[in-house]
Amino acid sequence: MASSLVSSPTSSFLKKIAFHKCKKQVSKKIVSVMAPQQSERKTYTTGSVKTGMTMTEKILARASEKQQLNPGDNVWVNVDILMTHDVCGPGSIGIFKKEFGEKAKANPDYKGVCHVALAQEGHCRPGEVLLGTDSHTCTAGAFGQFATGIGNTDAGFVLGTGKVLLKVPPTLRFVMDGEMPHYLLAKDLILQIIGEISVAGATYKSMEFVGTTVESLNMEERMTLCNMVVEAGGKNGVVPADSTTFKYLEDKTSVPYEPVYSDAQASFLSEYRFDISKLEPLVAKPHSPDNRALARECKDVKIDRVYIGSCTGGKTEDFLAAAKVFLASGKKVKVPTFLVPATQKVWMDIYTLPVPGSGGKTCSQIFEEAGCDTPASPSCGACLGGPKDTYARMNEPKVCVSTTNRNFPGRMGHKEGQIYLASPYTAAASALTGYVTDPREFLC
Repeated sequence: MASSLVSSPTSSFLKKIAFHKCKKQVSKKIVSVMAPQQSERKTYTTGSVKTGMTMTEKILARASEKQQLNPGDNVWVNVDILMTHDVCGPGSIGIFKKEFGEKAKANPDYKGVCHVALAQEGHCRPGEVLLGTDSHTCTAGAFGQFATGIGNTDAGFVLGTGKVLLKVPPTLRFVMDGEMPHYLLAKDLILQIIGEISVAGATYKSMEFVGTTVESLNMEERMTLCNMVVEAGGKNGVVPADSTTFKYLEDKTSVPYEPVYSDAQASFLSEYRFDISKLEPLVAKPHSPDNRALARECKDVKIDRVYIGSCTGGKTEDFLAAAKVFLASGKKVKVPTFLVPATQKVWMDIYTLPVPGSGGKTCSQIFEEAGCDTPASPSCGACLGGPKDTYARMNEPKVCVSTTNRNFPGRMGHKEGQIYLASPYTAAASALTGYVTDPREFLC
């Protein structure tokens, strides 16, 4: 099968992290609608007979000390990082690295939403295995590592032994090419994919994201992409590590790491292709992440509030994007607009980083001028509903445009509430009009 990503040989890292580049060949045939392609697994011989492997298969093979793994194999995997927020309180991180058993140590310091803090603290590294006691642990796959959520019982076993029993998932490959329009964000890309394959379309499968569009995304946007693979039923999401990945990690970790890449002859269960240049801003209507619609098709939907936050849409880049829309409009919001940064670092960025093109204004200044609520303390906030006194929780049957990840009945509080999942661009634009709004109305 033709592939847009050619395998790159791995090498050992000694004292410094080498920058690995993989050769890429952009397919000449790209369509705007996904088209599954099937192929048979090919073999090649170099001494003993081997079969090409995907990124996920390679990572798990190395972690289980196996030369070859195939989808469906059950293997004991050595875990590099275990994250458990249950140990340290909601949103905190308990980091257990390498030294499990009696030597395991927790990090009790409150950082904020674990999935974003893990990356900021340098715990997301290419080629490693990261497990966490939350379904959105798959966010870390943006760094070219295997990352997935597990239950507390499995976490206890990992804590004691440093190992976990995993079944190797088959891989779906998503090739996204074309120049990313200035009015789109990664949230639009993943809503498009989930809308195509459904919330069960990737059940216990790995989702690998490649292509020129993916390569153009910054790390936080790649995190958004991988964050919502679980909303498609995926076991994990993964993006090949590249210079963008390595640069992000330069000042965050001194731990050596070794990225891996899918072999050219690797077998994918299905391959889907998109021309992203033709994509429009999207939303997921109530009450499912796969209930996809164009934002402009929902322009008559009156809303009561907007929520910008969570592990999906509460990162620094998400708030910069929202501020860009508010700045371009010069108007005030027409509905309550709640801002919940994911971590303490994001909260600081909101108050200190200048927004490009603003003349030095910070996000907090722009949000204040637009009439938004004051940014709240870092937390998961109303994303998962919570007690009735949770900040921004929907205690009445209201309509909300949200940058979060799920819109099932009762997800943000009231069981009759209606949640429209959207990008920070679309959320900010909707706040300005009081209706679900295509951000192109404000982004020229």
